[in-house]
Amino acid sequence: MIPEQILKQIKPGATVAVQDKLGTFKGVVLARKHGKESGATFTVRATLHEVGVEKIYPINSPNIVKVKIVSSPKKVHKSKLYFLRGFSKKKTRQKIGSAA
Repeated sequence: MIPEQILKQIKPGATVAVQDKLGTFKGVVLARKHGKESGATFTVRATLHEVGVEKIYPINSPNIVKVKIVSSPKKVHKSKLYFLRGFSKKKTRQKIGSAA
């Protein structure tokens, strides 16, 4: 389970490092869905070797070992950042306003 104080910081635009039983995945949170329900999820996107990769993590998953908030933007004007899929890493950093 993810601690409550970390759950509050997992917002669209935040850069997170999710450590699960298979390894660590670091990227930008695109969306968070369904609040605190049993089926709640958050989507993380990263670019690995010039290929965009997205992972959807259930919040209540026992496979998640640790979630670390790397950076958090001051203000994001949208709740779902799916438009970032078409941008490069540099353009993504400019749009979010953080070190994504």
